[in-house]
Amino acid sequence: MYTLATLRDLRRHLNLAPTDTSSDADLLRCLQQASHIIESLTRRQYCPAVESRRATMQPANPETLVLPNDLLALTALSNGDGSSISLNDVRRTPSHPDVPASVLHLVNGARFVYRQTPIHAIGVTGIWGWHDRWSRAWLDSGDAVQDDPLPARAAALSVADVDGTNRDGLSPRFQVGHLLRIESEYLRVTAVDRAANRLTALRGLQGTPAAAHPLGTPIETYQAAPAVSDLSVRYAALLLNSVGVLGGESEPLLEHLRRLSA
Repeated sequence: MYTLATLRDLRRHLNLAPTDTSSDADLLRCLQQASHIIESLTRRQYCPAVESRRATMQPANPETLVLPNDLLALTALSNGDGSSISLNDVRRTPSHPDVPASVLHLVNGARFVYRQTPIHAIGVTGIWGWHDRWSRAWLDSGDAVQDDPLPARAAALSVADVDGTNRDGLSPRFQVGHLLRIESEYLRVTAVDRAANRLTALRGLQGTPAAAHPLGTPIETYQAAPAVSDLSVRYAALLLNSVGVLGGESEPLLEHLRRLSA
């Protein structure tokens, strides 16, 4: 599952009663499809991914590297000959840390080099994605792991209060569709058990490894850029209206969406 907004966001947009959950599976399916379409059309990803990617250098300009995608944070850089490049010798454009970098510049006499070909010669490791305020993308949920410990392969985790407020006063703090961060692992919430204060989640997502986490480890929730999240909700609502999900009519497009997400 991959969404740019939560199921609750879409339900609120549609003014559905809290007890009316009969269409939740279809709502979530359309929300996922809307997220996919938005990223495909804009050629950007709006949820962060931790990966190593290859970039092509320009031999005529060995101090500058144009990145293949939006880079939110740089953690390692390697040359085409296998040597590492000190991050102290790297400057990014744009320089503001809240927005993704598109170009890396080397200073202090450092240069990008390659062996046989400049194509995909440079290794860039970091957090990839687009956000307009990266420093506020991860919010403290106000909750923590209640398992002692949470095993790396566990599909469910316990929390103190599913319906509690996060550090910004927003409630409920955990929702279906939320991307979570526990230490360096990313997880996606697929189900919420409010009675038991349990979350079912996909583990080790977006290039991060699933890992064990001790009791009391803080849990953060990812907030996509507000404009992106709002667009995904509105697009999902358009998909729902076009197939008559809430009216109980024949839904040929919905069947198409089901096949796409199967």
